[in-house]
Amino acid sequence: MPETVTEEKQNEGPAETPKESRNIVLTGFGGLKTLKVLKKPEPKPAEGEVLISVKACGLNFVDLMVRQGVLEHPPKTPLTIGFECAGDVEAVGENTEGFAVNDRVIGFINYGAWGEKVTVQAKYVYKMPSNMSYQDGSALPMNYLAAYIMLFDIGNLKKGMTVFSHNIGGGVGNALGQLCKTVEDVNLYGTASEHKHEAVKDNVTNVFNRTSDYCQEVRKLSPEGVDIVLDCMCGEDTNKGISLLKPMGKYILYGSSNIVTGETKSFFSFAKSWWQVDKVSPIKLYDENKTISGFQLRNLAFQQNQDAYIRGVMNELFKLYTQGKIHPVIDSSYAFEDIADAMMKMHDRKNIGKLILDPTMEPKPKVQSAPSVEGASPPDQNKDDKEENKDGVVNGEQQ
Repeated sequence: MPETVTEEKQNEGPAETPKESRNIVLTGFGGLKTLKVLKKPEPKPAEGEVLISVKACGLNFVDLMVRQGVLEHPPKTPLTIGFECAGDVEAVGENTEGFAVNDRVIGFINYGAWGEKVTVQAKYVYKMPSNMSYQDGSALPMNYLAAYIMLFDIGNLKKGMTVFSHNIGGGVGNALGQLCKTVEDVNLYGTASEHKHEAVKDNVTNVFNRTSDYCQEVRKLSPEGVDIVLDCMCGEDTNKGISLLKPMGKYILYGSSNIVTGETKSFFSFAKSWWQVDKVSPIKLYDENKTISGFQLRNLAFQQNQDAYIRGVMNELFKLYTQGKIHPVIDSSYAFEDIADAMMKMHDRKNIGKLILDPTMEPKPKVQSAPSVEGASPPDQNKDDKEENKDGVVNGEQQ
């Protein structure tokens, strides 16, 4: 029997189309093609959450490692990736205090930041200073939290100390340079690709080529060694870093980017980076008065639940930003659809400072092939890339 349509049903009209938002989704582990910009239902904030309309997202070296699946505990795919974003509060979940619609905020999240609309637990949402841009806000959590905690809370940085760090031209490296300048008479030595030296020279005391015998160069400047070594490389660089410590010195491992040597996962590089690390003898550390420690920001925040501590550090960073003592160095911005270009720039170590993903940007136009001419050879569209990479495979660096 046909359904009787009541007057009430006739007035209901068509069902409302669910709202959707664009996300950068990791569809599986591997190369750049595993990243897709997909539309998903717009999320709604649950109790204790904030919905952020995203204006900028930060790209970090760990995002490359997530894509390749080389992390110790990789996430399940498909998922929206990314760990930091900045934007405006669009909605607040039940029993969520301290935030209102249109607040300008930073979101720190354990995966899921690269979307137009993102829900974040309120305990990891921070109101930005009035003079902070969205790009600066999205560049702050991963880089500046790590740099501040390692220098001050683990390294106990004081007047007259000497610090050594790899990849001084990346996001963490620039943060380290600015933070070291907030303490009197601190020397900062670092490694960087040669084309970055000019850009970072004002941020460091001395910068060395990554492929040089940097230990020998550091010893010439500081024969006794250095007070703090910050290592994002691992592998053979771990042994070199520990050897650079002076008595009472501290070595801090915060990354293992030596395992990334190409677009996809290399089991050889993964194994090599760990095999090259000498076994650490507590007795030797005892005799030499050295300290070895590790730092993993995401575990500290999301697995060990140190959200109150993280908020305290963010407040200190906000003070330094407002005072003009720190300011993120932004390399360039990319549309969501150009995520492969952004990641490739980081793979090739070409960025000086932070790479930003902007959901409001228009993607780059597709390059149209030139009309074919009979008898002519087709143009080599990858010629520039081949010239750029003619030296072969490059090692990844913590950015």
